[in-house]
Parts: sequence; structure tokens; C-alpha cells
Amino acid sequence: MRFVPFVMLPAALLLGVAIASPAEAITNGTADGSDHPEVGALIADKPHGDGTWSFCTGTLISPTVFLTAAHCGEDVHKGKDGKKTAHVSFASKYKKGDKLYTGRYVADSRFGENSELHDMAVVIFDTPITDITPATLPTEGLLDELKADKTLQTSQFTPVGYGSLNPKKGAHGRRYIYTDERSQTSISFEALTPRWLKLSLDPAKKDGGTCFGDSGGPNFLGDRTSHLLVATTISGDDEACKATNLDYRLDSATARAFLGKFVTLP
Repeated sequence: MRFVPFVMLPAALLLGVAIASPAEAITNGTADGSDHPEVGALIADKPHGDGTWSFCTGTLISPTVFLTAAHCGEDVHKGKDGKKTAHVSFASKYKKGDKLYTGRYVADSRFGENSELHDMAVVIFDTPITDITPATLPTEGLLDELKADKTLQTSQFTPVGYGSLNPKKGAHGRRYIYTDERSQTSISFEALTPRWLKLSLDPAKKDGGTCFGDSGGPNFLGDRTSHLLVATTISGDDEACKATNLDYRLDSATARAFLGKFVTLP
């Protein structure tokens, strides 16, 4: 699933009626280091062919709740009882043997082949994580308020995630480069719909973007010091990972209906 390429987004998406295939890593960015310790990686049961382990990204939103994407469940371990268990690392650069936090993986029940609009899931840990401060969630309708007062249009966002760096084009197609390292970049606002935040890199600002490996990861409102999580990475519209990012709004009533089952919302 980590290596599935982006597809072009249909024009109808801006009306909130369609969704592209899942996206997943940070391009044209830098190592995140200790800037966002609340951002972690979903770790596979065995390494991928290139020796790396991560396959999706997510964010700690309470001491016991880690937010990611529902489509990441395709690679999550499923037990004999049918329940899914996920392993999460908060290491800035994961290597085998680093500490893992294990929890129950729960996807939004509204998500499915015909309901991609609910691409959200959480990992619920049995024991609270006390040494990492969770990200801050937005108030309801925050992005609408910022758009109305013309603030959103000039805002910058900071996506963070694990996975492919800038893909390399070779004789047999694009080669995606994974390092299991948490990275970040800056990206500009493009459009807002009732469900989606659409972000598009601005070459003049040397913006970066997301790619394969960042699915479920955060888009923080503001610069690299921000911990205000306003949207999660879901998809993009080119396999080179150099164009638009489509992110699921967390300030919408739809998203809050799911999140409110697990955390206290602002």
C-alpha cells in the first residue's frame, strides 16, 4: 500500500463529492528532529523490501489516542479475533529495536469503498503516554472563520511525516526513497471545502509537499513551531509528489463526530 502511486484528483473533488486514491511522505523538506515529538509512524510487522519499516504517519492527540488515516488499516496487524492492533514509534528516525507503543486500531465506521469522506482512524493505547505532549485540536469551524477574515488565504501550513523523500525518475518509473525519518516542510493554502483543506506548494516560497508514507499525518497551522493540528494528509494529485495535497479537515462537524468518541474536543 505504501508504494501505490497518486492519481489525478477529479475536478468534482473541490465540491466535496469525490476523493482521490490515498497518498502517503514529505518532499522538499527537512528533518523534523525534536520539533514535533507527538508525530509518530505506524510500524509494520516485518520490513519492506528496502529494509524500512514505517508505512503511515499519525499524531498523538491525547495521552492514549493516536490519530491516523482509515486506509492505513490495510497494513495493520489483524488478530485471530478479527481485531486490529497497531504498533507506533515516536522516534525521529526509527530503527529496529526502538520503543514501540501498541494499541487497538479503530477506523471510522463510516469509512469504506463508497465513503472515502471518513478516512480517519485512531490507535488507542492501554497505558497513557506521559512524556509526550499531544497536539492541539482546532475548535469547530476554525478554518471557516480564518477564511472569512482573509487570514487563511495567506497562511502557511507545516506537514510532518515519515516516508518517501523526493521520488527519483528512472528507466522503470519513479523510485520512492524511504528513510523511516520524520520530516517536515512548509506548504501554502489553495482552497477550502466543507470537508477538505486543499494545499498547494508555491515554488516562489520554496514550499514542499507530501507523498507516499505521510498518510494520516498532520498538517499544522503555522510554521515549524506550531502544534495546532487542523487537517490530516489523505491524498495528492501527481505521482511525482510535487503538486496539490488534499487534507481532511478536523474542525468539521463530521470529523468532530468521530474524534469526540475518543477525546475531549475544544
